[in-house]
Amino acid sequence: MLTQEFTLADGNKLPAQGFGLYKVNEAAELELALKTAWESGYRLFDTAQMYGNEAAVGAAIKQTQLSRDELFLTTKIAEANQGYDQTLASFEQSLQDLQVDYVDLLLVHWPLHTHFFETWRAFERLKEQGLAKSIGVSNFTMAHLQLLATKANMMPVVDQIELHPSLNQAAMLEFNQSQEIVTQAWAPLGRARNLDNPVLQAIATEVGRSAAQVILRWHLQHGVAIIPKSVRPERIRENAALYDFNLSSEQMQAIDALNTFTRISQEPELVYERGAQYPHN
Repeated sequence: MLTQEFTLADGNKLPAQGFGLYKVNEAAELELALKTAWESGYRLFDTAQMYGNEAAVGAAIKQTQLSRDELFLTTKIAEANQGYDQTLASFEQSLQDLQVDYVDLLLVHWPLHTHFFETWRAFERLKEQGLAKSIGVSNFTMAHLQLLATKANMMPVVDQIELHPSLNQAAMLEFNQSQEIVTQAWAPLGRARNLDNPVLQAIATEVGRSAAQVILRWHLQHGVAIIPKSVRPERIRENAALYDFNLSSEQMQAIDALNTFTRISQEPELVYERGAQYPHN
């Protein structure tokens, strides 16, 4: 099992490595991916309202008979569902679709200037009711977290952000650590855009691993939680095999130096101002 965990500021535990479910929608493919990930040691499964697969995830969990007590389930409130009443209503639907009584982690998917504080107030209520064991955010920058702190009764314990060798978010990671917020990387492999990089290929040869394993190990050694996604069983198993090797400080620094501040998705501040993230890549 992938047993490495982070202790969150609310006292709950977050698996350091989870399984991303972005764009995994076909029932048979989803069921096989979940089954393979579970057998490979994954216990955290990450979905979102925006992914359009919560019902399929719930059905696959039921079909594969995964133990709810061992399962760590994350979902996210979409932009269209933000606001106090909308958040509560849409989350109730998420629970029904996922066929669970609670989620382990609930995230605000993107920061929006509309309903910014009302959405978080709903999150605090869901946390108090035990319907969301932990609450956090996704794609929030320092400015968004600092703004939230002016009115929040409790702060996010996780910030899930785009983070990979082309966008290492060093300053954001340092800030989150100073605030006792665990940083979780979505698209930790940069959606495969970094895998052919000669620096990563050279390090992979040195340690006898794949470039993907090198990148994921780099995240873990920086104290970053990860949610790699794949539907190929061999890749799912490969991405889980990270705990019997280490990268040297020189190798870590070489990967750090690959940062080009290049994003795959939207700039969070623009999404905040625009009030939507579309077009979505």
